[in-house]
Amino acid sequence: MSPDRFNECLRHIRWTPINLASALQCDLSWIEALETGNEEVPAGLAAWLETLAQAHEALPPPTTYRRQMAKP
Repeated sequence: MSPDRFNECLRHIRWTPINLASALQCDLSWIEALETGNEEVPAGLAAWLETLAQAHEALPPPTTYRRQMAKP
């Protein structure tokens, strides 16, 4: 997985590198190395991110709730 695709997947699932590090319970510096291409994304992680990204692409958030506010 290229660094560009890695970052694109994170955008699709609306995660920051911090969110991913938290989900994986790993060091943020490793995630940052993956996003810059200084480390290779492991195949298992790449497959998982691709699956999540494809699901989010296929099922975008509903637009019905945009600008929804709590009632006073």
